[in-house]
Amino acid sequence: MNADPRPVSLRPHATRTQRLALLAGVLTALWLTLQLFASILLPFVAACGIAYVLDPFCARLTRIRIPRGAASLLLVLGLILAGLLFVLLLYPIIIRQIGLLVGHVPDYAQGLSSFAGRIIARLQQNLGPDYVDAKLSELVSGQAGAMLTFLAGAATRLVGGGYALFNVLSLLIVTPVVAFYLLRDWPYVIALVDSWLPRRYQAVLRAQAREVDRILSAWVRGQAMCCMILALFYALGLSAVGLELGLVVGLTAGFLSFIPYVGSVTGAVVSIGLACAQFPTWHGVARVAAVFVTGQILEGYVIYPRFLGDRVELPAVWVIFALFAGGAAFGFLGVMLAVPVAATAGVLTRFWLRRYLLSPLYLDPPLTADPAPLPYPEA
Repeated sequence: MNADPRPVSLRPHATRTQRLALLAGVLTALWLTLQLFASILLPFVAACGIAYVLDPFCARLTRIRIPRGAASLLLVLGLILAGLLFVLLLYPIIIRQIGLLVGHVPDYAQGLSSFAGRIIARLQQNLGPDYVDAKLSELVSGQAGAMLTFLAGAATRLVGGGYALFNVLSLLIVTPVVAFYLLRDWPYVIALVDSWLPRRYQAVLRAQAREVDRILSAWVRGQAMCCMILALFYALGLSAVGLELGLVVGLTAGFLSFIPYVGSVTGAVVSIGLACAQFPTWHGVARVAAVFVTGQILEGYVIYPRFLGDRVELPAVWVIFALFAGGAAFGFLGVMLAVPVAATAGVLTRFWLRRYLLSPLYLDPPLTADPAPLPYPEA
């Protein structure tokens, strides 16, 4: 029964200005929320991501007569136990390898300096002293060791900072609690947001939301599988060829693979640099390089087509730009929000492009069937 006794035709209609004002108000409120509360939103955004990823598994458990609350609790506890098991198994090895890195930095610096010196000496022998003089050789040898020392210190600080981040009380306690409540109430939250959609555009907004969900879920779950497989492959491969820090470098390269090309390029550069300092011959360096070449072949022809394929309409350049833009705007919180925002922007852009291609702005014919050529001044 209608709550408003007036006929439908007599109800006031929203004007175009009111619709634009509503859209601008919502976007402004979201922007101000991110600006004002960016420092405390990280555990809540992480909890939203966990609930989004675990929701399909929770729905499967509810279909076999397990209550939604119990299924949510089981999944969150399982995720916590998996994280603890990962830390207990790999934390001692990672800490030992970090200690090995810190202890061997002088040796690595000396080895890399000697390697650079030999390269310069060979160039000087082949090209002559006029092109490569002794000062350049000394400068390159010294800077190679200093560069490795700087990179090792930066990597140690980065690992220590990341570990400290995950030791923050909010990420250890608040995130699982919020994730449990969000996962338990996920259908109600979606239904509540759906009830707020303007009736005039409800069908269009629902269709675009389903498209965003399709692309985002395919990217998140497929990318997670790809990162885990690549991290395992690089860690085992680099350890098998004898690289002393192969486990840490391999895991880092695999987990950074969610940024296209960044993980593999970073891992290859760091691994080859460490191999040049560790191995006295080219054979060890070639084995390390072969691990990353094989990883790239598997990534491009086996892993990505299997887990991502054509379901993800997120170009690599767009993902890289979104991640860097989000990080520059909101730090780590912006990195976590970058892919959802990129997926949403891509869906909306394609939607408006389709509308433009069907609109008079694109389809209107030219003013004349055979326009006269533009007059050109005579030479």
